[in-house]
Amino acid sequence: MDKQNALSALGALSQESRLDVFRLLVRAGDNGLAAGDIAAYLNVRQNTMSTHLGILTRAGMIHRKREGRSIRYAANYDGMRGLIVFLMSDCCRGVPEIVGPLADEFARA
Repeated sequence: MDKQNALSALGALSQESRLDVFRLLVRAGDNGLAAGDIAAYLNVRQNTMSTHLGILTRAGMIHRKREGRSIRYAANYDGMRGLIVFLMSDCCRGVPEIVGPLADEFARA
């Protein structure tokens, strides 16, 4: 991931409803959720949710798949991983005493 993609992803996640959508889709797993279900679960109007989903999709944080008349959204784990790696790539100069606890934290989450 380059700096421009990281900025796009961080910008997409920096809004409360979009962060809620992303976290919901991470919990939903590979099957994801239909757009209408996401809107209902988060109590957000469908047209507003459509805008949020578009922003997250363009930022590479989620992806969509058409299923008949509905669209199913799921977290893009590669996009999430890329963002985390980008943010952590300069971290701590590889000092095990610092990096180790961070890795342990990810493993517990």
